[in-house]
Amino acid sequence: MNPKFETHCPQLAKLLPSLIADDKQHALLLNSLSMMESVGARKIAAYVDPIHVDQITLQHAAEEMRHAYYLKRQILKLGQNLTDYSPNNLLAPRVSYRYLHRLDWACSRHLKSLGYTGRMLKHGCYLLVTYLIEVRAMKLYHTYQDALTRAGSRVHVRSIIKEEEGHLNNMSEQLQAFDSNWHEHIDSLMPIERQLFDGWIKHIHHAISN
Repeated sequence: MNPKFETHCPQLAKLLPSLIADDKQHALLLNSLSMMESVGARKIAAYVDPIHVDQITLQHAAEEMRHAYYLKRQILKLGQNLTDYSPNNLLAPRVSYRYLHRLDWACSRHLKSLGYTGRMLKHGCYLLVTYLIEVRAMKLYHTYQDALTRAGSRVHVRSIIKEEEGHLNNMSEQLQAFDSNWHEHIDSLMPIERQLFDGWIKHIHHAISN
């Protein structure tokens, strides 16, 4: 079972109404989220062993890339067409790009301090990073969808929310098999993820205020 967590991001909720009301800025947000999903998919692809790979991991990689594509398609509903992930087509590009990499580095450092090496280190990082990201994604996309619904926007992310729920359940099961004390790892790493997310929100706010 997953621990209970809030499906709401108060900091993001404050920014969304005015951001959604501006089609250009809204498109930049969608493109930034698409880029972050794409980074996640490529990191999973890099983790996958060429021989020893299970169906769940392949499904996860495929769905993360589908999310990147889906978010790109939503941009067209706003009458915008952002063809790539160049800095001018993103909100807070540097922080958005580095968010997942920095979390991955923090998880690796944590597991190395506990003596993990080799394939077990790589596997543990994949599980921990993915779990932390899925918890954040549930909060972010629920908050985003609530704001979209209130605004009467044609954009929606309901299908992503459903798949993220499945990912979170899968990660919980795999983490339990990896280490029965996995909750202790999450408790140690969650403040780091929260700090990274808070920094991302701060930079997003700065980007849309200028």
